[in-house]
This record gives sequence, structure tokens and C-alpha cells, in this order.
Amino acid sequence: MSDVLKTLADLLEQRKQNADPESSYVASLHHKGLNKILEKVGEEANEAIIAAKDAEHSGDNKDVIYETADLWFHSLVMLSHLGEDSDAVLDELARRFGLSGIDEKASRNK
Repeated sequence: MSDVLKTLADLLEQRKQNADPESSYVASLHHKGLNKILEKVGEEANEAIIAAKDAEHSGDNKDVIYETADLWFHSLVMLSHLGEDSDAVLDELARRFGLSGIDEKASRNK
């Protein structure tokens, strides 16, 4: 896991376990539950999509990077809520190396 992902995973777990929902955004999301976290993931996905469309026309990727960071962050909160972290996702991506994307997707539909 990259140092940034490891540090963030540790911080998310600390906030999930020990932080006051009144003073921690991450703790407040966990306190509100999975549906609220999923709502944020969806919201951030939409914002990343819009930023990418805008970047295609403007040539400026600043907003798409910002929105993608928000999407990744909220996805990591979701994983944390479910007892996972980015290691599981990185392991899955590593497993897929050398596989055709078409073959990998077809294997999931069986």
C-alpha cells in the first residue's frame, strides 16, 4: 500500500473507532451509517464525472483531480465502514494483471 493510502487507512480507522461525530467528519459519516456514506460516494462520483466532462473541453484537469480525490476518500470511508481498506482493492487490481479485461469481466458473469 502506498504511504498515503496506509496513513489515510490508519486515520480513517482511528476516527471510526475513537472520534466524536460532533467534531470529526469521518466519525459523523460512520455514525450516520452506510446509506449516508453511499450517498456521499454517489455524489462524489457524479461530481468527478462532471469535472471530467468539463476538463475535456477546457483542457484544465485541476477540478477532475480534486473531485477524484473526494471520490477516492469517500470510497475509502465506505470500505472502512465495511471493515476493509485499500489493501483489498489493491490486491484485487494486482490479481487482474495479465488478465484480459474482457476475460476477467466474463468470468464474473458465470
